[in-house]
Amino acid sequence: MWNSDPNVLEKSVFVVSGSSEDLLTPFKDELTALEGDTVTLSCNFSASSINLCWYQQKSSSPPQLLIGQYSPRTERLSFKHDKNTKEFHLEISSAAVSDSAVYYCALEPTVTGNSSTVDENLWTQHWIGSP
Repeated sequence: MWNSDPNVLEKSVFVVSGSSEDLLTPFKDELTALEGDTVTLSCNFSASSINLCWYQQKSSSPPQLLIGQYSPRTERLSFKHDKNTKEFHLEISSAAVSDSAVYYCALEPTVTGNSSTVDENLWTQHWIGSP
């Protein structure tokens, strides 16, 4: 999905893979944000594991661990985990077009190997900036 406004970021959600024991479900199928907005990416989980994290995959690069539930907050990124509601969130403040990437909410351990995609336990959330 493309938008003609270069300051608008869009997000669509689709499944990569997962298992019945470790089901991850995104909150929204689509979200639009303006540059400078605070954006929250969210997933529900129904899993025995509670070690959760977020990966970011930029174009033509392998996924990189962005933040985990025990990672310290950064200036622009924070991780929120509610064990009672089984929700976890990635909050990105001051969203920028440079944040355009594929974002994965994941249960650890996540196998990435040497491939350019994340192999298991993941849902993906994809932000697409204007071409």
